[in-house]
Amino acid sequence: MVELNSSIHTTHASLVKELTLLRDTVAKAAERLNLRIAGGGSHPFHSWGDRRIYPTERFKQLLELYGYLAKQFTIFGQHVHIGCPDGDAAIYLTHVLSRYVPHFIALSASSPFQQGEDTSYQSSRLNTVSAFPLSGQIPFVQSWSEFVDYFEKMRGYRIVESMKDFYWDIRPKPEFGTVEIRVFDTPLTVERAAALAAYAQALARYALTERPLSPSREVYMLYNYNRFQACRYGTEGEFIDSYSQKHVSLREDILETIARVSLHAAELGSNSVVHKLAEDVAGGRSDAGWLRQAFRERGSLNDVARMQSELWMGLTRPAAR
Repeated sequence: MVELNSSIHTTHASLVKELTLLRDTVAKAAERLNLRIAGGGSHPFHSWGDRRIYPTERFKQLLELYGYLAKQFTIFGQHVHIGCPDGDAAIYLTHVLSRYVPHFIALSASSPFQQGEDTSYQSSRLNTVSAFPLSGQIPFVQSWSEFVDYFEKMRGYRIVESMKDFYWDIRPKPEFGTVEIRVFDTPLTVERAAALAAYAQALARYALTERPLSPSREVYMLYNYNRFQACRYGTEGEFIDSYSQKHVSLREDILETIARVSLHAAELGSNSVVHKLAEDVAGGRSDAGWLRQAFRERGSLNDVARMQSELWMGLTRPAAR
């Protein structure tokens, strides 16, 4: 697993430019060692029992604490940080974005295979994350001061030492002044990675500037159901809107939301890439679909891994999925 970090960006154009440079640098280094690098939320056929843990103090502690779960955590995700003006805004944004977690899952789903098997899920990666006791969602605190009180109590119980010990789907990141979205599977291309970040940015701008929704406990009552639907079925899943109590398809909710935030995407200069995501949703295209199609055509997960590495490294272009 190779973790790449971008610098801070305010526009999609600058982000995709840096991600492409990072991709090309890593790809060049890998080729010198006769290696390939691939995107995707899971390796199609690796065995978790064969994994080795990098010998840092923190990773050793995690292996001691979580046992085999630490090795099963050989899954690959994309994290997106959204800058916030203050702590109260971060708490508000964390709660409001929780309603859209199924969007982020479905749009990035790229882990249909685990240990050589088709899992029937669009994103099987998050099932591994859910096994950790401090996963899930933030408690329903209403302000930064309430959140600090909660954190200090958890630290007082010696359950956590830092925010890194919470494996929440979305969490405040106070040292960066951000809210961190953690449910994205790693996309198959850096171009899609940048597009997903642009969608998150536009959605966050809409939430913070217009304040269209108030934090609601009912979001968390329905949270696991909506999350499961996105993991299992992607955009084909059912979504229950806790604010309107309506049952809709996840595809419909994503398309309606993209239309709603399009003005913000336009002002951020990312309208075209966000609407490309909408076109993929409307057309039923996804990274998970691309991987399954590759397997149907080749009948070999070895070929799938090779093809997805060629895709990520920029050696081929994605076809219709």
